[in-house]
Amino acid sequence: MAEIEKRPVKIVETVLRDAHQSLLATRMTTEQMLPIVDKMDQVGYFAVECWGGATFDACLRFLKEDPWIRLRKLRDGFKNTKLQMLFRGQNILGYNHYADDVVEYFVQKSIANGIDIIRIFDCLNDIRNLQTAVKAANREKGHAQVALCYTLGDAYTLDYWKNIAKEIEDMGADSICIKDMAGLLTPYKAEELVAALKASTKLPIDLHTHYTSGVASMTYLKAVEAGCDIIDTAMSPLALGTSQPATEVMVETFRDTPYDTGCNQQLLAEICEYFTPIREEALKSGRLSPKMLGVNIKTLQYQVPGGMLSNLLGQLKEAGQEDKFTAVLEEVPRVRKDFGEPPLVTPSSQIVGTQAVLNVISGERYKMVTKESKKILMGEFGQTVKPFNPEVQKKVVGDEAPITCRPADLIPAQLPQFEKECAQWKQQDEDVLSYALFPAVAKEFFQYREAQQSKIDPAAADTKSKAYPV
Repeated sequence: MAEIEKRPVKIVETVLRDAHQSLLATRMTTEQMLPIVDKMDQVGYFAVECWGGATFDACLRFLKEDPWIRLRKLRDGFKNTKLQMLFRGQNILGYNHYADDVVEYFVQKSIANGIDIIRIFDCLNDIRNLQTAVKAANREKGHAQVALCYTLGDAYTLDYWKNIAKEIEDMGADSICIKDMAGLLTPYKAEELVAALKASTKLPIDLHTHYTSGVASMTYLKAVEAGCDIIDTAMSPLALGTSQPATEVMVETFRDTPYDTGCNQQLLAEICEYFTPIREEALKSGRLSPKMLGVNIKTLQYQVPGGMLSNLLGQLKEAGQEDKFTAVLEEVPRVRKDFGEPPLVTPSSQIVGTQAVLNVISGERYKMVTKESKKILMGEFGQTVKPFNPEVQKKVVGDEAPITCRPADLIPAQLPQFEKECAQWKQQDEDVLSYALFPAVAKEFFQYREAQQSKIDPAAADTKSKAYPV
C-alpha cells in the first residue's frame, strides 16, 4: 500500500467563543479566560476563535465588560497563536445591514486591536454581502476567511458549492470555511463536498460543525481524509452537544497518522483540568442544561439548529401552546421554502422560526407577519438561492417593489451620525462601533462605566477623562 503523504490537519480552538456561546449562553468572562491563555498559547493551535459572534453583545449586555478590552487582553496573552473572530458580513455583529463605512471601520479596528483571521459569513450566502468586509480585511493585511453556510435543499447541489467557492476565491478570500451551524453534514457527504471544493479552488478548506446530531467527529474524520485542511474543535469540558467535537479526541484520532496535528496532549490535559470546574459550576447553576449535551437526530429531520429548537419551544410555552411543537417543526421547512430556501443561521433562523410559530398558532398562514419576515421578502437581507413564493410575497409586501440590488447600496454613510450621537460617551475610538451595533445596550454600558470610574476617581465623574485604562 502506497504511503500517504504527510498532511497535518490544523486545529482552530473554539472554547473561548463558539463553545461557550453554544453551551453557556456566551457567559464566560474575560477573567475566566485569562489564567489559561499562556498554556493555550503553547499547544500548537492554528488559531483560537475568541471574539465576534454573540460575544460582543453579551459582553456589553450581560457581563458589563468592554469587548474591545477583552480582545486587547487576549492579544497580549497569545504571543504565538493567531486570534480569530466571527463576522456576519454586512450585519457585522448585529442583526441589520450597516453602511459600508461602518463595516470597513469595524474590520480596521478589529485587526488593529489584535484579530488575525476574520471569518465572514452571510445568512443567505449572498456573496454581495461579503465583498466590503473581505476587501477591508485584505486592505488591513488580515486573513479573510469566507464561511459558506451549509444547508440542504434542491438548490444546494455540489455544483452550487463549487461555483460559489470559485467566486469567493476570485473575490480575494484567503480561505474557505464550510460553516455547518446545525450539524447537518454527515460523514460521507462531507467527504464528497470537500473533494468537490478541492477540485474547484486552491484555497485552504476549514470545516466547522456542531455535535447536535451526533455525527460531527466522524464527519471531521472523513473530511480530513478527503483533503480538509483545518477543523474547529472545543476543549472537552465545553465540547459535544450543541458545541463542537472535543479537541483532545480529534488530536488523538490523528496522532501518528499523516494528518497528525502536532498539538501537545499533555498541555491539552492541563487545559481540560482548568475548564472542568467552569463546566461543573455551569451545570450546578443551571446555566448548562444536560439537555444541550445529548444527541438530537431531529436536527437532520427538520434542519433546525439546536438553539433554534429550544427557542421555538420557548415561544410556544409563552403562548401556552406547547402541544403545537410538532406542527411548528413541520411548518419550518414550508416557511423556509416560501422564503427562498435560505440556510437557517442568525438571523434567518430566528425569522423563519418565529414566522412558523405565528402561522401555526394563528391558524392561518401569514395572517400575522413579523417585520423581519417582511424585510426578507422585500429583499432587504439580500438574494436567496431560490425565488420567494410569489403568492406569499404578494400577501406580505403587497404592491411595494422589492429590492434587487445589494441592500447596502441603499444605505448612506452612517459613521458621522453615530460619532455625533456617541460623542458624550466616547472614551476611545472603538466606542462609536459599540454604539453603532447596539445603541441602547452600549449607552447603558457607558453609563455603568462612568459610574465605576467615578467610584475609583470621583474627579473623573466631572472631567469625563478620556483616558480609559486597558
